[in-house]
Amino acid sequence: MAAFDVAGVSFTYPNGTAALRDVTVAAAGPAVIGLIGRNGSGKTTFARHLNGLLRPSRGRVLLDGADTAGRTTAALARTVAYAFQNPDNQIFHRTVGEEVAFGPRNLGYPASGVEARVAEALEMLGLAPLRQQHPRDLVFSHRKLVALASVVAMDTPVVVLDEPTTGQDWEGVGRIERLVRDLAVRGKLVLLITHDMDLAARTCGRIWLFADGRLAADGVPADVFADTARLAAAWVEPPEIMRLAAPPASPRPRSPSRRRSIA
Repeated sequence: MAAFDVAGVSFTYPNGTAALRDVTVAAAGPAVIGLIGRNGSGKTTFARHLNGLLRPSRGRVLLDGADTAGRTTAALARTVAYAFQNPDNQIFHRTVGEEVAFGPRNLGYPASGVEARVAEALEMLGLAPLRQQHPRDLVFSHRKLVALASVVAMDTPVVVLDEPTTGQDWEGVGRIERLVRDLAVRGKLVLLITHDMDLAARTCGRIWLFADGRLAADGVPADVFADTARLAAAWVEPPEIMRLAAPPASPRPRSPSRRRSIA
């Protein structure tokens, strides 16, 4: 199991955009945490601090008690695996099997261990029949699954999934939902960045709401999604189940009717 502690982290991009503002939060596995918020709210910027793709402008990130500032991205990849929102930013091998094998092979697993992890990841994502296909020949939804499988095969304690259901049909969404649950059962700390509030409500035990680079809410889904005023301020709609369960709005009082007199 892994744990991280983010303390007072702020981050400003070179163009001057302040993407994170004094974020302090901690988590430990096993758990599934949903990161929600509108585009540009800071979700992805936050997650990329965990594996060293970004470094804090201020504050610090501790992973298993050690400051990430002194560790390379390659070293952090042994603990934190990251599936990008766009799979084309991640895929570069000639076959699906080679793509999925790259991560565990790069981490130094023996050949037998690599093969076992690849076979399992392909099976979990329904990709076994496509093992010899070139990833670039696949449709976007399948390329997305290949990217997810390559992360799963690394078998890291922390897994970041950035919008994993993008481009998926209902069957693909169901497969990813089962994957998230299975990773948690295996003791992983899963960070699920998503705009699918229904998926977040079904799979996450904890929700982090980001707004304007700040952590606007941290709690169980029922509490976070019940705070409709805070969600509205962050431009986030609650899941459909919460909207359906909400009491109907009180009818507006009707003005007294005026009876016309008859002369």
